[in-house]
Amino acid sequence: MPSIKAYGATSATEPLVPLTIERREVGPRDIQIEIQYSGICHSDLHTVRGEWGDRPYPLVPGHEIAGVVTAVGSEVTKHAVGDRVGVGCMVNSCQECVNCRRGQEQYCLGETVFTYGSVDRDGTITQGGYATQVVTDENFVVRIPDSLPLDAAAPLLCAGITTYSPLRRFGAGPGKKVAVVGLGGLGHLGVKLAHAMGAEVTVLSQSLRKLEDGKKLGADRFYATSDPATFEQLAGEFDIVLNTVSAKLDLDAYLSLVASGGTMVSVGAPPEPLSLNAFSLISMGRNYAGSMIGGIAETQEMLEFCGEHGVTAEIELIPADGINAAYDRMLASDVRYRFVIDTATLG
Repeated sequence: MPSIKAYGATSATEPLVPLTIERREVGPRDIQIEIQYSGICHSDLHTVRGEWGDRPYPLVPGHEIAGVVTAVGSEVTKHAVGDRVGVGCMVNSCQECVNCRRGQEQYCLGETVFTYGSVDRDGTITQGGYATQVVTDENFVVRIPDSLPLDAAAPLLCAGITTYSPLRRFGAGPGKKVAVVGLGGLGHLGVKLAHAMGAEVTVLSQSLRKLEDGKKLGADRFYATSDPATFEQLAGEFDIVLNTVSAKLDLDAYLSLVASGGTMVSVGAPPEPLSLNAFSLISMGRNYAGSMIGGIAETQEMLEFCGEHGVTAEIELIPADGINAAYDRMLASDVRYRFVIDTATLG
């Protein structure tokens, strides 16, 4: 099994450090990818610090992987050496259950195999993209359009599909009003994507500090949620409220912004339970939904859409030895809007 350089966690309490890990040999249906860029997602931090449950260590995070194919198995038909490709949050599933057959591998009834910290079908523990190389089943590799730079495309593999999927599902487009709650790593792509879909986009942020950024990203309007007048002024206005924050919100207050028959959908994952008054839904026929990434076919669709409309993440490129500082800055909300690791610095 090939040994490669990586960066990862040895426990939930220690900083990430350089590691050497093993990848499996390229099997008949596998693709070997030279990782060039790996995005840093807030869920990486939650996971390696044990905030979402116990994990096996050492653990290499990273599920926003962009690179180039360097080898393919004998039965591979979907990709070739030299292709520009990406790997997102999943690297396997049963591929047989009703959800997998529907193209919703993220909801696999047999068990989705996530890109790191999961038990793969062969019994090994998956290791993620803070590394120089990965070997993945061809069915979980997507093509990155030539029009998208790999570094700025990497975050699309998680943050992009996480916001694209519910916007598509609930009909964002011309004539629709979309509110995006939070302007961070997820939110800034939600704004870009909803704008590209033709919707009228409003940002709802705690303050007006990022007002100019919001306008540049494609927002038509920007309101501070710390001002109670915002909820009075915008009551019942939005067809879709996309909640991207991982903090506990007053759901009833935000649901009051949803139009009759509209939907509030949460993609952020706060650690504590949330509650709401049933009449916030019943009285106006509103919907409250959740969404988790998207299937492989939808992820490819998202990348093609982004390639056509020039949608990429706003990134700060960092070396591998800057990962711990990047984690600290994420906790301080000091990133605009996604850190991406240049994996050449692992060499």
